[in-house]
Amino acid sequence: MSQNVPAGPVIRGWDGPWFRVHTGAFEASFLPSKGEDLDAVCNVDVFVTLKDGSRWSATVFTVVEVERLMRLWAGSDEALGGRYFWVSDGLIVRDPGIGSMTDVIAGLIDNDEFSAIFQRLHDA
Repeated sequence: MSQNVPAGPVIRGWDGPWFRVHTGAFEASFLPSKGEDLDAVCNVDVFVTLKDGSRWSATVFTVVEVERLMRLWAGSDEALGGRYFWVSDGLIVRDPGIGSMTDVIAGLIDNDEFSAIFQRLHDA
């Protein structure tokens, strides 16, 4: 996949505990840990609102973070001693950081793969 930088102006900034990224195609609301370096984020929940108003969620992990978690779980009861990793709304990316993850989200939207990966949220 080529790099898919969101088209048009991109506005980034903090809104309480959320780090929000606004583009012409979507708004992504990331929930990093307090004080976490945004360029090093490797495990984060993200909520995405598309232009049509639909809302979606996923937990984004880097490959390195998945490996770290599996090693941590080795010798425990978690995930059969770290022998597997599974989440229903998980997206695994290569590179850490909110910027990199935003680029992946933009690419998934451009490639029409977004709805197959992110979980749609329905209003109650």
